[in-house]
Amino acid sequence: MIVTDAHRLLGPLPFDDVPSATVEGLLAELDRLDVRTACVTQTYSLFADPAGGNDALFAAVRGHERLHPVPVVIPDGTPMYPVRMVRLCPQRHRFDLAGPAASRCLKALARQGLAVAIDLEETTPAALRAVTAAHPTLAVLLLNPGFRRLRELAELLTTAPRLFVETGTLNTQGGVEWLHAHGGAGRLVFGTGAPVLDDCGPRFQLDHLDLSPSAVARIASGALEELLG
Repeated sequence: MIVTDAHRLLGPLPFDDVPSATVEGLLAELDRLDVRTACVTQTYSLFADPAGGNDALFAAVRGHERLHPVPVVIPDGTPMYPVRMVRLCPQRHRFDLAGPAASRCLKALARQGLAVAIDLEETTPAALRAVTAAHPTLAVLLLNPGFRRLRELAELLTTAPRLFVETGTLNTQGGVEWLHAHGGAGRLVFGTGAPVLDDCGPRFQLDHLDLSPSAVARIASGALEELLG
């Protein structure tokens, strides 16, 4: 089974020392967990300067086919990039997801066929419903949703056909299976958020889901390919 981690961080953390701060360390971690490829965001882009971190990201992953860059974008503040997915952090980088600058950015992303990754803690279900209604062709990957918000996630899956949910923090027994029953395997994407979050638990969970092999394979990598189009 091919496994792709849709949510991985590369670079030093301001509060910890981790092996995946380097490309070599990250690849070793992926090998340890039998993960073939990963979508990667630079930590400096998240915690400090998006543009500078994005430059460092592209320089680091150049030539590494297993690592797909996911730059952090600030509306009207960073350029567009030749990638398949970008990340928005409205709370961390202090912009209004429903504001005019973000609306222009989302319209441009949808026009180019790019997907958007966004942490649920950075926004609200109401804002996500508004964004997906305003940009119906835009694919949105919801990161770090947490198992305590399963009912909200089920409603979002029902109302936003192009919204996908990362499974890494759905770490309660039967949580992924319950959400699968509401949205299907094609809307669930394997990701970990490592090294800020645990990667072993989500990887173990993937191998022990009470779902058909075809459904597990879609969560492991197939749904992400569909999301990225």
